[in-house]
Amino acid sequence: MGPAAETNIHVVRRTRLVYVLLSLIFGVFVLRAFYLQVIKYEYYHKAALSDQLKEYEIPAERGTIKAHMGDSTVSIVLNEKLYTIYADPSLVKANQADKVANTLADVLGGNASDYKNKITQKDTRYVVLAKKISKDARANLLRHKYPGIGSEEQSYRTYPDGSLASQLLGFVNNEGQGVYGVEQDLNSKLAGTNGQLKAVTDINGVPLAANTGNILKEPVAGDDLTLTIDVGMQKQLEDIVKKGYDNSKAQGVSAVIMDANSGAVKAMGNYPTYNPADYGNVEDSNIFNNAAVSHPIEVGSVMKSLTTAAAVDSGAVKANQTYYDPASWTVDDFKITNIEEDGGAGTKGLKEILNLSLNTGATWELMQMGGGQLNLKGRETWYNYMTQHYMLGKATGIEQGYESEGYVPKPEDNGAGINLTYANTSFGQAMTATAIQMAGAMSAVVNGGTYYKPYLVDSTTNANNKTTVTKPTVVKSNVVSQSTTDTIVPLMEYVVQKHHFSRSFDESTYAVGGKTGTAQIAKPTGGYYDDEFNGTYLGFVGGDKVQYVIAVFTYRPKVAGYAGTAAAQPIFGDLAHMLIDNFAVTPKTK
Repeated sequence: MGPAAETNIHVVRRTRLVYVLLSLIFGVFVLRAFYLQVIKYEYYHKAALSDQLKEYEIPAERGTIKAHMGDSTVSIVLNEKLYTIYADPSLVKANQADKVANTLADVLGGNASDYKNKITQKDTRYVVLAKKISKDARANLLRHKYPGIGSEEQSYRTYPDGSLASQLLGFVNNEGQGVYGVEQDLNSKLAGTNGQLKAVTDINGVPLAANTGNILKEPVAGDDLTLTIDVGMQKQLEDIVKKGYDNSKAQGVSAVIMDANSGAVKAMGNYPTYNPADYGNVEDSNIFNNAAVSHPIEVGSVMKSLTTAAAVDSGAVKANQTYYDPASWTVDDFKITNIEEDGGAGTKGLKEILNLSLNTGATWELMQMGGGQLNLKGRETWYNYMTQHYMLGKATGIEQGYESEGYVPKPEDNGAGINLTYANTSFGQAMTATAIQMAGAMSAVVNGGTYYKPYLVDSTTNANNKTTVTKPTVVKSNVVSQSTTDTIVPLMEYVVQKHHFSRSFDESTYAVGGKTGTAQIAKPTGGYYDDEFNGTYLGFVGGDKVQYVIAVFTYRPKVAGYAGTAAAQPIFGDLAHMLIDNFAVTPKTK
């Protein structure tokens, strides 16, 4: 075979080899295409769509809040639909940045340069441009269809009655969380559960198919609440509290009206106050707190009503018992005395202990609980009444954020003058409580001995329109006996009859009883201020039986005379008359 023939053979072989290689390569491509397009079609189809499949949170509708208005209910907290405008800077076209910024400024207000800085940010996919934008403004903006500019619907709280019951209600912050008041304590019930939407989007992230088929999880609306408060009573209480604040020049005033036979709070308010729709402009965050629930103080002589009830109920003192009052007691080298109107040393009874507000009388009652002297037995008996009967020193559980427990000292000897400490507690010093705690305790004393849990929510209605009515909760029965109630009620009526009110009460028609308290304010470093006092009043209104209990706290009033009498008593008087005049207090029949 010649050279030419051998060359042809090599050419043919190379050609066949190339052909085989090409065939193999082609086969690999065919097989790969088959694998990708047939075998792995579903996987890669989903992968191709992954950038266009986005999950969106569907906000749940927050529950509304209503209150009573006589026999009907009215909404006091509602929701308003507004929009948050946002940008995804990675999708905003660079050559449109100026145009987009100018449009944003025209539609939303503000400075175009500020918007441009936001929509051209690096390393972020989400920038808030504006909040609380109306439906019309949103539509005007989105009609331009700028890539990267979107909106989110959000629900904002509105308050038809402005500042009414603001500290009781609380508010919802910019993160959608309830803070303070009912909004905080019942946030999980009010908030509901957000849903989830999966939508196919275009390259700009705009949903192409936002239909029900794209909903992964339906949102569940929050519960609607109806409160126990009566709007008319609440408005009048707040007016009276404001008047008392102005007249007494106090740092603050709190008042509670409670249904003595259920624990339902019918009205509760403080001054100063605020408008929850404008919470962002409040400079002092302490105003957000419901002081009637969150601010415990040494309550002063209003405690003598509870001390007297404990002494009678425990059998240590008889209802008609008298004793010799020396006008002072020396306890742990400290002299306990009375105000100058005590009448001096002499024979006294329970009426005088309350009417003349005798510190020595309350101390004597504590002695009787110990068998005639200040000792561990008396301290333990009184501690048991304070904490296990009157429920002081522990939170009531009312539906409020930041409720305080107050403070009751333990009865054991702590080497720091425990008998003096306990003598002080018998007339409302060396212990602290809130207005709501004192209202709950007094209700139990005057209603026959049942301590009901104080509460604010009358009923809840869930997303399925099922309404659950709150039933009064008995925390403790036999707080005091009925005979003790029958002793204390007329004693407290006697106190009201013997004290001057700007407008007197018809004692033959209505039962109105109460007790003032003037408490020195403790120094942070120990001891008490000589010229700083809190004024309190604890009382009731009713007919044959007590219907409402009223607690009034005035913080550091600047008045001539005793803070309880000059600052708190007039507020109680106005509240009691308001209830008798406007809220169907049942007259006496016997």
